Amino acid sequence: MLDLSEPKTALLLTILRDAAALGRAVRAETKPAGLTKEDLSPVTVGDFAIQAMAGRRLRDAFPGIPLVAEEDSADLRAADGAVVLAAVTWHVSRFEKDATPEAVCDWIDVGGAEPGDAFWTLDPIDGTKGFLRGGQYAVALALVEHGKSVLGGLACPGLNPDGTPGAGMIALAKCGGGAWATPLDDPGAAWQRLCVSSCANPAQARMMRSFEAGHTNTGQTDAIAEAMGMNTEPVPMDSQAKYAALAAGRAEMLLRLLSPSRPDYKEKIWDHAAGSLVLEEAGGRVTDLCGAPLDFTRGRSLTANTGLLVTNGAVHAAALAAVRRVVEND
Repeated sequence: MLDLSEPKTALLLTILRDAAALGRAVRAETKPAGLTKEDLSPVTVGDFAIQAMAGRRLRDAFPGIPLVAEEDSADLRAADGAVVLAAVTWHVSRFEKDATPEAVCDWIDVGGAEPGDAFWTLDPIDGTKGFLRGGQYAVALALVEHGKSVLGGLACPGLNPDGTPGAGMIALAKCGGGAWATPLDDPGAAWQRLCVSSCANPAQARMMRSFEAGHTNTGQTDAIAEAMGMNTEPVPMDSQAKYAALAAGRAEMLLRLLSPSRPDYKEKIWDHAAGSLVLEEAGGRVTDLCGAPLDFTRGRSLTANTGLLVTNGAVHAAALAAVRRVVEND
């Protein structure tokens, strides 16, 4: 079992619980429309507010460990960002009583650091479109040391601890310490160990797929499923919540292929540092499409990796072989 009194673990858990509460409040009390980033993905009040809260707490508790996170305050500081900044500040003030617009922007920008030998990495709301439509989303926070995730967690407000849709769960993992889950809203509840599915037959494997077709190559995904002989229905889900569901045995496989619209895209480190650790500590395997482990030493993106293959481990070799056949022949 994890030592929940260890300072980094305790802080990570507190941040995840409060971040989930903050995200729920934003979705319940405001229309979560925000600014638009250059890549045209929506940025919500929740993204900014969670990053501000987490940035402040991580900086204060561990000032020597930088934070690498998704958002920055540039647009909020602009004149036309004042309305969104006011909403962000109001939500943050419910958790950080001394929040002001200037302080909130500064706390958000704590996340502007570059990766080093040790750093935190945060995705404040992974699955923004799922958040906006009322679907699955996750708060993902991890500690990376020497290029490897060593501590990480996911808050998934729309999943149960067993990976089924439900009232909310937190998954925590420590390198060598296993992956564990507990109900989001019951701090006194027991933790249960997560364990991937034992399915080793590719034909019976269940593939998780994103609701957003633009995130991958759907034609190649279908061809890979056919090459593996899959005869199961795919499991649709947004965000790093997929990692938690896989870790709980609710599916066996997840693919991220290169989208035809973004052939040069590289995954961001905050999209996978926490979820990959949870999955691996539950017994699964995470590599890129060539079978290489994820390399968190190259900056804010996984520039040394191409795509993503996540499995329960038992079907990984078959999946890699199918990926190679399909991608090389396409």
